[in-house]
Amino acid sequence: MRPSSRSLGQPGAREKLAVSGAAALDDWELLAVLLGTGAGGLPVAELARALLDEFGGLRGLLQAGQDRLESQRGLGPAKSAKLQAVLELSRRYLREMLVRGETIESPEATEQYLKSALRDHPHEVFACLFLDTRHRVIAFEELFHGTIDGATVYPRVVAEKALKHGAAALIAAHNHPSGVGEPSLADQAITRRLKDALQLLDIRLLDHFVIGDGRPVSMAARGML
Repeated sequence: MRPSSRSLGQPGAREKLAVSGAAALDDWELLAVLLGTGAGGLPVAELARALLDEFGGLRGLLQAGQDRLESQRGLGPAKSAKLQAVLELSRRYLREMLVRGETIESPEATEQYLKSALRDHPHEVFACLFLDTRHRVIAFEELFHGTIDGATVYPRVVAEKALKHGAAALIAAHNHPSGVGEPSLADQAITRRLKDALQLLDIRLLDHFVIGDGRPVSMAARGML
């Protein structure tokens, strides 16, 4: 027997959230709460389920561009804006977990932020977290953008940015659009060049993360630094 529209609908999801907390809700229920209402005769629960099916889950939905979102039945500018805002809020939340004047003590928080910032770029992006002497985050910058095959990384530019920020150390990261997080020979070569260039300025390269679909790969943990 198919559940009633109320058992699938947004009021039921809200009630479940109030009683059990957001973590108890399924993806479609959280999405239904966010959207608030259905559209065009489509109940909000069915709209939420249909969107997750269409985009293959939350990741695909939240990474979709405005034009594609607004082309979906039941989504207009207002609902599309909500979805885009949720993704940006999550990124800023993770960034704030790092940039709050405290020493980085959680590798997991660093990995989560770098993954949220870089994983879904359609091309390769090389970025750095610049840190002070106590390993507190000063800034995060995307420095080089390449094609899907790779980005050209210039150690001199990284060093200049580190000096500009007054950084004593940094964490580098780049994504692999293919989703495969294994460091390539080219990744290892640029890491050695970057480490050598920064050492001349007494700036430490703490790690270089490769971002794929799984957990980010730490080149420091692999003994590649």
